[in-house]
Amino acid sequence: MLQYKAGYKFVDGGVHAQVLDFPAAITCGADLAEARRLLAIALIDVAETCFEQGQAIPQPNPLVTDEEMDLEEPIYLHLTASMDVKE
Repeated sequence: MLQYKAGYKFVDGGVHAQVLDFPAAITCGADLAEARRLLAIALIDVAETCFEQGQAIPQPNPLVTDEEMDLEEPIYLHLTASMDVKE
C-alpha cells in the first residue's frame, strides 16, 4: 500500500480533486464525497496506465502540500499482484 496526498479545492459548482504527489491523477466532482470517489478511481487508472506502459509510478512524498487546496488528506493506492497460468 502506498500513501499519497489528495488535495481538494471547493469551486463554484463542485470540488476539484488531485493527488498532489501523483500529478496525473486529477478529477472533479459535484461534492466532496463524489470527488473522493472519482479521485480514487483516477489514481488507480493512472497507476495501471503507468504499469502497462512500463513506466514507474511516482514515489509518495509526505512533505508535498498545495496552499491553494482547501483540504488535504491521505489517499491510498493498494497494489495486488497476480499471475495467469496457462497450460
